Amino acid sequence: MAEIAVKAVLAVADLERKDVNLDLIKVEGKVGGKLEDTELIYGIIVDKDMSHPQLPKQIEDAKIAILTCPFEPPKPKTKHKVDIDTVEKFQTLRLQEQKYFDDMVQKCKDVGATLVICQWGFDDEANQILMHRNLPAVRWVGGVELELIAIATGGRIVPRFQELTSEKLGKAGIVREKAFGTTKDRMIYIEHCANSRAVTIFIRGGNKMMIVETKRSIHDALCVARNLIRNNSIVYGGGSAEISCSNAVEAAADKHPGVEQ
Repeated sequence: MAEIAVKAVLAVADLERKDVNLDLIKVEGKVGGKLEDTELIYGIIVDKDMSHPQLPKQIEDAKIAILTCPFEPPKPKTKHKVDIDTVEKFQTLRLQEQKYFDDMVQKCKDVGATLVICQWGFDDEANQILMHRNLPAVRWVGGVELELIAIATGGRIVPRFQELTSEKLGKAGIVREKAFGTTKDRMIYIEHCANSRAVTIFIRGGNKMMIVETKRSIHDALCVARNLIRNNSIVYGGGSAEISCSNAVEAAADKHPGVEQ
């Protein structure tokens, strides 16, 4: 745990300014496995799965469109009502909606996106079109997670769909969906990002209480490592400095035989 905390802090540290932004370190936990299975991910983990079960589970050299706008036709700002009294009118409305979804998916394809991450949801029809056009998507991703993904991948958050361009796409070496055991729990791993200064500590444990306690301990360790970078004249506590000195002296003594030792 101590090694993971130190590596995480060094990964996001600004050594020139001697400061560490702990917001760039996301601490995530999932019940199951052993505490020893805790790992440091140089990227972001999202507690979501692909929007459609038939979409690809792994994308290499991913180009990610990060959207905070709904993936659906726009709704009028004022109160409105649509009167449909014939089958033909209903069919026309349905085709118009389908065309709008098609245009949105095509827009993502045209700018080169291979994965769409959206803050909002989209209905089954849009999901079906995404599956047929082979464009993986993740929906209902939180705002904080979107910001971390944007930082890690070097992408820009797109608030209006019309503003989506190839320059605003984030880049990641690999994006994969990982399942855990026999449960239906799945998570999205975004790794080998363009900017590795956003990392995730992924904690495993036998129960929820263990994970909560481990998160608290990890946070304390991160704060200690951050303080050492801010002021490296601090001697860290718990007797660890003395133990390190003792180990070094003992290792040096082993190199000398007899009384000299």
